[in-house]
Amino acid sequence: MLKTEGIATFVAVVDGGSISAAARRLRLSKSVVSERLADLERSLGGRLLHRTTRKLTLTEDGLAFLDRARRIAREIDEAAADMAERRGTLAGPMRIAAPVTFGRMHLGPALYPFLAQHPDIELTLDMDDRRVDAAADGYDAVVRHGPIADSRLVAWKLAPSRRLLTASSDYLAAHGVPRTLHELEAHRGIFYTNRGAADWRFRSSDGAISVHAKLAFGVNNGDMMRDAAMAGLGIALLPAFIAGPAIRDGVLQEIEVDHKPEPEFIYIAHPEGRNPSAKLRAIADHLRRVFGHPPYWDPLVP
Repeated sequence: MLKTEGIATFVAVVDGGSISAAARRLRLSKSVVSERLADLERSLGGRLLHRTTRKLTLTEDGLAFLDRARRIAREIDEAAADMAERRGTLAGPMRIAAPVTFGRMHLGPALYPFLAQHPDIELTLDMDDRRVDAAADGYDAVVRHGPIADSRLVAWKLAPSRRLLTASSDYLAAHGVPRTLHELEAHRGIFYTNRGAADWRFRSSDGAISVHAKLAFGVNNGDMMRDAAMAGLGIALLPAFIAGPAIRDGVLQEIEVDHKPEPEFIYIAHPEGRNPSAKLRAIADHLRRVFGHPPYWDPLVP
């Protein structure tokens, strides 16, 4: 007879990549996780995982079973959460992915009081700047900065996010202050490599204009982009949620050219076809209130 706890454990092992990771996530001992896996395999009559001392890999049976196992585990979690919500409480597990810098600077501090107020929510927040596949990777939602091109996601706006051209006073004293997009192209740029070389996009009456400055430094982390700009390496196009404090402190200067950077937003998005839970709606509403409109991190906000 199949046990739902075994199915949930199998999914946790696959998502975590190891029995140890699953044990930490489920708050169980490794021996209990191993026992549940073995019991599930006996019930199914086949091996689901190849186990070695270094890694676990799915067997053909395990790969075939995984999608259904995810659906079963998710539906059980949703059913339990629905029952809790009927009693007027927000409860149950949630997995959310978010970019590293925004998560550390703003998302985490906004979530901590909410989670303290709703202790029955079991939130796992994965911080990673890569674009995860929310449905395939088992996430209830993803928080993203910038456009969402994945049609399989339903996105809710949390806050507007201005992007600002910034540089240190030392860099501008040495290289001059650009006033037009044409002048900007002659400068040294600090680029966010996850977006590629066409990331510097500006509004015009004819549509977006891409500017390609000289590469001074490329990196896939916003904190390091800000730090490189503060060190005088070049000009960075940074979200206000990263650059705002440095601009207020006078460590970075905002540069205004003849076109504004394209406007962007902070979103929270859930997989299409999956009804968003009450706790996800509550988190989204809470984040909108905390972030504000305009958001508190924007240097224009007094």
